[in-house]
Amino acid sequence: MAVFAVLAISVRAQTIEEPAKQVKAESNDTPDFRVEKIPVAGGAEIITIFARNENFGEGLRDGAMEIPLLSVMRDTLGDDRLENDRLRYVWVHSYTKASFWQKAAAFVPFLYLRTTNKKDFGSAPPPHVVDMNSNHSGVWGQVLWVVFKRIILGEMGVGPKASVLQYRQNSQDYRRTSVAKALTVLSLFESVGGEKILSDAESKDIQARLWLTDKTFGAMMPDEELNRVYDKELVKKRDRRGLNWELLRQYSEAQGLYFEPMEMPDGTARHATVWVAAEDLAVNKGRKFESRFLNIKDPWNDERLTNWKGYTQVKWFDDEDRIVEPNSANAKPKTLIPLALYGLDNPKIPTILVDFRDTRNAKRREMSRRVLNDLTNSVISVSPFGSLPLFLGKFAYDLLTGRRGTDINQASRLRSYAQLKLLLALDATIDVNFRDEIAARVEKVSLNPLENDLAVEAALARRQYSNLIEYAKRNDGLPARLDRDRREEMVKLTHSRKRRTLYTAAHFLTLGLYTHRETATPEMLAKLDIRRQLNYHERVINEIAYRSAKPEVDSDVSALKRSLRFVAEYGSDASEKTARSLSKIFAFSEDEDIRSMCLAGLFEIDDSAAKNQLLAMYRNVNINERWRTICANYLKRALEEGQRISTRDATAIAEITVDSGN
Repeated sequence: MAVFAVLAISVRAQTIEEPAKQVKAESNDTPDFRVEKIPVAGGAEIITIFARNENFGEGLRDGAMEIPLLSVMRDTLGDDRLENDRLRYVWVHSYTKASFWQKAAAFVPFLYLRTTNKKDFGSAPPPHVVDMNSNHSGVWGQVLWVVFKRIILGEMGVGPKASVLQYRQNSQDYRRTSVAKALTVLSLFESVGGEKILSDAESKDIQARLWLTDKTFGAMMPDEELNRVYDKELVKKRDRRGLNWELLRQYSEAQGLYFEPMEMPDGTARHATVWVAAEDLAVNKGRKFESRFLNIKDPWNDERLTNWKGYTQVKWFDDEDRIVEPNSANAKPKTLIPLALYGLDNPKIPTILVDFRDTRNAKRREMSRRVLNDLTNSVISVSPFGSLPLFLGKFAYDLLTGRRGTDINQASRLRSYAQLKLLLALDATIDVNFRDEIAARVEKVSLNPLENDLAVEAALARRQYSNLIEYAKRNDGLPARLDRDRREEMVKLTHSRKRRTLYTAAHFLTLGLYTHRETATPEMLAKLDIRRQLNYHERVINEIAYRSAKPEVDSDVSALKRSLRFVAEYGSDASEKTARSLSKIFAFSEDEDIRSMCLAGLFEIDDSAAKNQLLAMYRNVNINERWRTICANYLKRALEEGQRISTRDATAIAEITVDSGN
């Protein structure tokens, strides 16, 4: 029996009644997870994932039967058409603005502990952890921070500089923990069977955007690339977990210990526990212990284990030391003592999160590189220009520990702690005493004054969810914000890239006081509708072109034809990448309709790259003469209509016209 039993998850969508509107959704009777959708005035909806369990009242100590985990706002433009929907904000309800005393503590240099909880939850909505709209905000923010750090902070003394850098690091780490929680929730949500309010594609997009939050140019990643980001990260994480699983299992069993993974509903394990049997202590006394990858002290010669007063579990084993049911033949009971709990997401080796004999073990590892980084950034100010030897020494140390996978303040430890805290709140099947034991030790390891403990996070999540709903009901709240976002989105419809860059620069140079927005007229809303639909269909075409070897065989043909038809009718502003994708699909497909619509789309796209693709097809003697003739006719029409064509291609098209005339 695993420490964390596999959660049986299903979704029940609840009907929510507003004063003038009612939302209907599918539901079923399993109450472990609940998904809720409520309307927002102006044409949007908030989708919230709740965790529900009959045992939560006891587990959370405040009588609660569910926790709102995560909310997403979907801008629907007020209709039922999926193609023009756009995901906007993602809220993690335990993520909040810090209290005054938490902020004050977060400014204290080299203070690595949680000092207090947030007591006054207030009435403000929660801050979002990510905006799904791809933009330049993150890049500009990084640029302004580097300028501020080099020019302004560089002129201050060590004290002010250390305080500012300490607060920034704490803020970033606090946000990272919330991002990790959101990723865990969505991973669980994906494992749910049946129809869901939040589709699998949307869930994957959110996860990809969350993974990109720490990337310098992540905010600029176009939506059509998110699927590839998701696939790449998913494979990477599965490989890491598989490697760490085997490393931890093999080394544990080689030392005579017991390895037990904590499996999730999707079959993966992000954590594992290593145990020692009390009956084995006397037998193995004096045995040499190899701590490689385990990073714990010798259990065979530890008197604390001989006189252990802490948590234990009794399990039954057969003659080959496999866990069996108590009534199995030759089953023998053993009293297991927990030694350590590990995270399996680290790139190189398992990360120790909880040492049940030495709480300071994990904390020392958590603090070590943080202290080194704070010293070199705040006090010594190591740089390649002012202190080259120290800079090279730090670079060599980081390279060595990174290559070897040393378990010292890996970024994955932060994520693993966040995932572990979330699982402790969600999984009511775990023994209450063991859950409390883990939770207490996790709280002692925390380095961030901005964090709150597990019980406070649960109450905070429910309060912030209520605040968000109230904010959504106010005319000057979320509906007004939705209107501003749409008007800002309309800027792309009327201004060139250079002009938009100037507007973005003005926004950040004025510290957000100026933001250019268009006037939301019915005509602009119609253009926005078409633009969003075009984005959707371009994405379908580009993804099929990237993945497909023969579209009519390995792709959704009806979806592809629908997208091709839309581009052929409304695709004048489609991108150069879409033009290349149409050409690729034409080359791979043998379907007459698909090929015809690809050529029609290339004609409709008012871009020189599209006409260049048509010209290349016309010149390709390996293409059937019928298709080459269609290409020639489209090229002539494009030239007559004054579409964008390069000078060289225009000359070639003119020659085609002359030749056909002769």
